[in-house]
Amino acid sequence: MTGNHTAQEPKHKRDLTRRKVVAAGAGAAAAVGVGGTLAAGAFAGEPTAKGASTAAAKASASSSSTAGETCYKLTSETTEGPYYIDADKLRQDITEDKEGIPLTLRIKVIDAESCKPVGNAAVDIWHCDALGLYSGYESFSNGGGGGTPPTDAPSGTPTAVPSGTPTGEPPAGGGGGHEEPTSDTRYLRGTWRTDRKGFVTFKTIFPGWYQGRCVHIHTKVHVSGEWTDAGYEGGTTCHTGQFFFDEETVLLSAQEEPYSTSTTERTTLDEDTIYDQSGTTGGLLKLKYKKNDIAKGVQATITVGVDPEATNTGT
Repeated sequence: MTGNHTAQEPKHKRDLTRRKVVAAGAGAAAAVGVGGTLAAGAFAGEPTAKGASTAAAKASASSSSTAGETCYKLTSETTEGPYYIDADKLRQDITEDKEGIPLTLRIKVIDAESCKPVGNAAVDIWHCDALGLYSGYESFSNGGGGGTPPTDAPSGTPTAVPSGTPTGEPPAGGGGGHEEPTSDTRYLRGTWRTDRKGFVTFKTIFPGWYQGRCVHIHTKVHVSGEWTDAGYEGGTTCHTGQFFFDEETVLLSAQEEPYSTSTTERTTLDEDTIYDQSGTTGGLLKLKYKKNDIAKGVQATITVGVDPEATNTGT
């Protein structure tokens, strides 16, 4: 499940030297407020997960790390999945009109070798809605009513659904290939820059699930590009990964509407074929919420260790 670092991108992807995004309206550029519970200290001292694969990890300690903060291993790379759309929405609030449990996602990007924050990076996130649909690709799935799942699985991974399961239009070439958008919707997708301390915050909803995958959020980190009035240009993609949610939280979310109306069988975190079971290193989010009232919202944080000099293909 570990991505390959190479100087050449797949043929289906756009040349990142021509990568350009159109900025959203002025209102979309407003910063998302974050409560005191999401102060920088929330990231200090989070332990690196045990059991991470050597292909996806570097040394976890460094004398150059700031006082009281653990230096993280290189965060696991994963497939980008078939439904990535090159960042065409510069915004922090990606919710649009989608219903669901409010989710504030705060990411800190650091150089996994030096532990220094990576500022001015472009971070993409995208995920399905509460019933399992991806914007731009609604025709590939029936959401909560079943349908052929967008598995994100690498080529060769079995993706067959049990006999009798309702099926929708299958992704051409399997779950590991890229698909061209079939609609102009772009909800639950966005790109924003990290500040000088490496932080970036998004406002969205708690993702739902679809057949074959646990609850997750996709991400990419781009570096060495240029922010202009038109958007973000050039640069390279140094990280392609996914963020994951612990089972206890997912079970609580499933009791709330509209998640509770889904009829799709859910894959657990332990059963997922993409998550590498390595905790924070594998993309497992740290979550905070009121257990007796999760509908009020969830705050998610994670530190992502990247190699700014690498190029990740997402395959």
